[in-house]
Amino acid sequence: MRARLFWLWMAFVSAAVFSGPTGSSAADRGRRPNILVLFADDQRADAIGAWGNPAIRTPHIDRLVRSGYSFRDNYCMGSWHGAVCIPSRAMLNSGRTLFHVRPDLKGARLLPELLRQAGYVTFGTGKWHNREKSFLRGFSQGKAIFFGGMSDHFHVPLVDLGPDGKLINRRTGDKHSSELFADATIDFLNRHDPQRPFYAYVAFTAPHDPRDPPRRYRVWYYDHRPPLPENFLPQHPFNNGHMGGRDENLAPWPRTPEVISDQLCEYYGLVTHMDAQIGRILETPHETGMARDTVIIYAADHGLALGSHGLLGKQSVYEHSMRCPLVFAGPGIPHGQSSALSYLLDVFPTVCALTGIEPPPEVEGKNLRPIWEGRTDAVRDSVFLAFANVMRAVRRGPWKLIRYPHINHTQLFNLDRDPYEMHNLAEDPQYAEQVEAMTGLLLRRQRELDDQQPLSTENPQPKTLDLTGRERKPDRWQPKWIRDKYFGGAEPD
Repeated sequence: MRARLFWLWMAFVSAAVFSGPTGSSAADRGRRPNILVLFADDQRADAIGAWGNPAIRTPHIDRLVRSGYSFRDNYCMGSWHGAVCIPSRAMLNSGRTLFHVRPDLKGARLLPELLRQAGYVTFGTGKWHNREKSFLRGFSQGKAIFFGGMSDHFHVPLVDLGPDGKLINRRTGDKHSSELFADATIDFLNRHDPQRPFYAYVAFTAPHDPRDPPRRYRVWYYDHRPPLPENFLPQHPFNNGHMGGRDENLAPWPRTPEVISDQLCEYYGLVTHMDAQIGRILETPHETGMARDTVIIYAADHGLALGSHGLLGKQSVYEHSMRCPLVFAGPGIPHGQSSALSYLLDVFPTVCALTGIEPPPEVEGKNLRPIWEGRTDAVRDSVFLAFANVMRAVRRGPWKLIRYPHINHTQLFNLDRDPYEMHNLAEDPQYAEQVEAMTGLLLRRQRELDDQQPLSTENPQPKTLDLTGRERKPDRWQPKWIRDKYFGGAEPD
């Protein structure tokens, strides 16, 4: 009964928050809109209720989806290494493609930097994984900033940006990360002078592990278990080149349904708790009268396997790891959705189009606004994906080809018929021409994007790899209950 009342209350607050702005919009009055970016960490594209997942509770994100415009085939282009968060955020904030941007964003004009120069108040909170100097270039204000990749959600190292442009007040957070970043955002919105447009970048560290939401959120899912992924496997069927990284170490091999089910509950708990904090943030523009002038962008840096294909992390080019949410909502943006292929780096030029600011010539992303305005159906005909030096992929229409150069292995999927990428068609002779065509497309995209990775090797690694019984150690950010539950109480190295 208590759980039911809790979710009824959540639904009531969500409906109140999204009752809709009234009056003329910023564009109608000749003003530039405010931009509020809500950016999740490791959120699968299917971890949104309104995107077709009845097992997850995301009432506030759902309202954004139902009032805004969704890009359902949105991707992170990939990564140079296991910390996929770094290039993903570099591409988002620079509008540049994977091999044309540096991890520290040196030499790139940043979206907040451009808006700041155009008169916007730029505010940042949460995770910034691209070094302090780049943050200081982009933001005029900042509170509860986390410089790094991950931490214990209940002990986040934080810093603020002082009025003199220097970092001050270094401390450890005293509550859950999602609450800290929401508090900082609400404080900024309440203090902001509505006569000036703002750009607020809110980068949550949820649902990145440690999968440690406040207890009631994970317990609710233990009692209302979501189904396992359709493509759940105990182990990945071959050596994909990144089988034993930190993310993969969070559960033993072979993966069992029981362990994956529990971790999925904990992951969903993080998403739902983050959604509740998003609801708090979204209530504030209505209270301050800024809602009619504010465009909201909801996205995540990439997805996560979490049992799909026997994997746990995001270090692959499968759909579960490279597809990620992207939703635009606010004045002038209609309700709808598109299957047009998009990247996170398209956010930069799209914000420029919304604000009337010319993007720098080096920006490679595409303006998505013409899609929701009905002026075009697509901005590109294919997407290219990469992970380190071990995976390359290309998708065009329903066809997706993945190449593993280190083992000279190819996969071909028809995503219309096989959305979970379980049936490899590459070795079927009737698809030989499709493999050849998609390989040719992959090579062309590599040349266009300055990717120097060969697609084959003369000395391939063994294709098979069985990790059964492999020793695991927890990393230093996992709390004690997770170490006890999943690592037998082992201490971090």
